[in-house]
Amino acid sequence: MFASLAEKLQETFKKLRGKGRLTESDVNEALREVRIALLEADVNFKVVKDFVARIKERAAGQELQASLNPTQHVIKIVHDELASLMGGSNSKINIAPKPPTVVMMVGLNGAGKTTTSAKLANLLRKQGKRPLLAAADVYRPAAIKQLQVLGGQLNIPVFTMGDKQDPVAIGQAAVKSAAASGHDLVIIDTAGRREVDEELMSELESMNRLIGPSEVLLVIDAMTGQVAVSVAEEFNRRLNLDGVVLTKLDGDTRGGAALSVRAVTGKPIKFAGVGEKLDALEPFHPDRMSERILGMGDMLTLIEKAQENFDAEQMAKMQKKIRSLEFTLEDFLDQLSQVKKMGPIEQVLGMIPGLGGGKKIKDLQVDEKELVSIEAIIQSMTPQERQDPERVMNGNRKRRIARGSGTTVQDVNRLLKQFEQTKKIMKQFMNMEKTLKKGGKMPKIPFF
Repeated sequence: MFASLAEKLQETFKKLRGKGRLTESDVNEALREVRIALLEADVNFKVVKDFVARIKERAAGQELQASLNPTQHVIKIVHDELASLMGGSNSKINIAPKPPTVVMMVGLNGAGKTTTSAKLANLLRKQGKRPLLAAADVYRPAAIKQLQVLGGQLNIPVFTMGDKQDPVAIGQAAVKSAAASGHDLVIIDTAGRREVDEELMSELESMNRLIGPSEVLLVIDAMTGQVAVSVAEEFNRRLNLDGVVLTKLDGDTRGGAALSVRAVTGKPIKFAGVGEKLDALEPFHPDRMSERILGMGDMLTLIEKAQENFDAEQMAKMQKKIRSLEFTLEDFLDQLSQVKKMGPIEQVLGMIPGLGGGKKIKDLQVDEKELVSIEAIIQSMTPQERQDPERVMNGNRKRRIARGSGTTVQDVNRLLKQFEQTKKIMKQFMNMEKTLKKGGKMPKIPFF
C-alpha cells in the first residue's frame, strides 16, 4: 500500500534532515522530487500541480521562517496537505433518521462490488447494525449466488427475487422487507458494466430516485489508477455520490487513485479494501494514511486492530506471565495466533512508527510461510516441552519435532534461539519499567 510513493518521499525528507538550515533552493529541490514521486504514483497531473503549489506557498512564508526546526516543519506541511488531499478526516456513513438506512453500492464490473457489499455489512454489524444484503445485480452470471454464499459465510441474510426481476423493484422490496423484519441497514449490490454506458447509468439513476438511499457509494479498483478518476467523475455527475470505497488498496504500491479521486470529485473516500478476507475492509482515515506514507506509522489503527482481535482477559493473563517471566512456547504460539488475526504481518509492521512502508519493511523480509513453520514446530512438541523448552535440548527430541513439523533440526534450533532472545528482551523491559518507577535512568537495551 503506497510502498513506492512512501519510499521516494521518505528518501526525499531524509536528505532534508541531513541539512542544518534550509535554503529556498533546498525546499525547491525537495518539492521537485515530491512532484516526480506523485506523478510516478499515477496521481492526476492537475492534482499534483495544485498540491505542490500549496506546499510551496506555505513553506515560503513566515510560517516556516518562524519555525525552530524548518525540516520538521516542511514534513508537517506535506503531512497536512496529504491528509487534506485525501479528505482531511474520516467520513462516516449517513444514517437515516428513520430506519432502515439504505446504502446503494455502484461501480464497474471487476471492482469488487459484491464482495465489498458483504464486507461492509460485516463491518457495520460489528458497530451494532442489523444488516440485510440485497441482490440487485440481475445481469452478471452467478452474481446473486455469490452474494448468497458470502452472506452465508457471514451469517447475514440476503434478500433476492431471482434474476428475472427489475433491479429497482428488487431494491424497493428489500427496503420494505428490512423494515418489516427489524433490519436497520440495507446494502444493495447493484449491477455493473465493463465501462460506463447510458443503459447502466439510467437504471442506477432510477433506483437512486425511486428508493432515495441515505448513501450512494462508488466502489473503485485502486489499481486502475487514472481510469478510476474518470470513472468517479462520471458516476458522481450522474448520481451525486456520497462517497467512495477503494478496493485492492493493499495491492496498489502507487496510490494514485486514493490521492486523486477525492481531489477531483470532492467526495470522501469512506472505506478501503486491504485484503481478500471478509474482515479486510477499513474505515479510511486520511490523516492516518498520510502518516503511513511518510513513515510515521499508524498507532491508532494498530491499537484498534489489537482491541478488536485480542481477548482482554487473555491479554491480562499474558501480561502477568510476562511480568513474572513465566512466558512459555505455548504462550508464544497463542500470541502468534492473535497477531495473525490482525492481518498480513507486513501491514501490521507498517503501522509501527519508523517502519511505515518503503525500504525498512523490505529489509525485514517478513515471510508468512516462516510463521506457519513456527506454528508447526511448536504444535509438534509435547505439552511438557512447550512449557519447558529446556527439555527440547535433547538431539532425539529435536529430530522428532523436525520430522513431525516437516522442518529441519536447524529450524527447531533457530526457533529456540529466537524464543530465548524474546525472553531476554522482555526481561530488559521489565527491568526498565522497575527502574523508571524508581526514578532512575533509562537502561540500555542490548541488540542481538
